[in-house]
Amino acid sequence: MAGRIHNYLANDHRRLEGALQRATATPGVIESQAYSEFRGGLLRHIGMEKKILLPAAQAARGGTPLPLAPKLRLDHGALAALLVLTPTNSIIAAIRYILAAHNPVEEGPDGVYEQCEHVAATETEQLLVRLQNAPAVKLAGHSDSPVAIESAHHALQRAGYDLKF
Repeated sequence: MAGRIHNYLANDHRRLEGALQRATATPGVIESQAYSEFRGGLLRHIGMEKKILLPAAQAARGGTPLPLAPKLRLDHGALAALLVLTPTNSIIAAIRYILAAHNPVEEGPDGVYEQCEHVAATETEQLLVRLQNAPAVKLAGHSDSPVAIESAHHALQRAGYDLKF
């Protein structure tokens, strides 16, 4: 049975999936307000995991990170790099591809969320409050500079994705 942290973060995944679905509901059109909601929400979600969840799990494990933490960080870096770029159908396809592989690692049986529930069991309430109170991310404009594009390609490669956009 999933705990409160697991449910909170998995429900946030569903909320983000809904925003991305709304952003791409009309073929060939990316609805900017829904995409902005998705982009800001995903960056906030990544921040919650990077700054709150994974450090709490590591502290509860006596300083040893969760075994999947390095992979999650690489995926988060790839997603964040893609979110810098102006969205296109191919960029959104890459984001969806990564999320389809990434979210089950977090939500699945014995996934990261379940592991965090176990290792931080005595601090679940405080951890949940910190996650719920994580601030919104202030969004910068998109950048399609050669450096941003190259950074996104490198982040994808480091994370093990051979995706073109």
